[in-house]
Amino acid sequence: MSYYPPPGFHFAVRVPSLPPSAHDACFTDVGGLAMEAATEEVPEGGENRFVQKYPVRAKYPELTLKRGLLVRSDLFDWIREAIQDFNIVPRDVDVTLLDASHQPLFSWHLVNAYATKWTLGDLNASANSVSVETLQLFYQYFTVDRSAAVAARP
Repeated sequence: MSYYPPPGFHFAVRVPSLPPSAHDACFTDVGGLAMEAATEEVPEGGENRFVQKYPVRAKYPELTLKRGLLVRSDLFDWIREAIQDFNIVPRDVDVTLLDASHQPLFSWHLVNAYATKWTLGDLNASANSVSVETLQLFYQYFTVDRSAAVAARP
């Protein structure tokens, strides 16, 4: 039996502590799900050819979400309050990769996320495109739930 990686276009984004809305969960792009080891460089005493690199902590880039502009959005209200009013309420965010039957394959659970940036794409009278908003969220770390993917493995 051959293995085919799951497609990256069937996913869902949810903020469980906000009222559920089908439109608020519709994103076209999710970026920033990554982790890396932050390191500290220490020169080796008496050895000038190299430096030692020691891991100090895990680092996570900010999450970037893109979607068509919504006229009403609880998610946007949360973001606006954080950026304009400086009323920062960290919330967990779930990004879930789905299979062809809309069942979860992988879920990334981002902990204590809050908004750091909101951007509206360029408005252009000569382009035939929708208005796209980009949301940027800081988060402390994420956990991965692969239980559905492991259970479905042949």
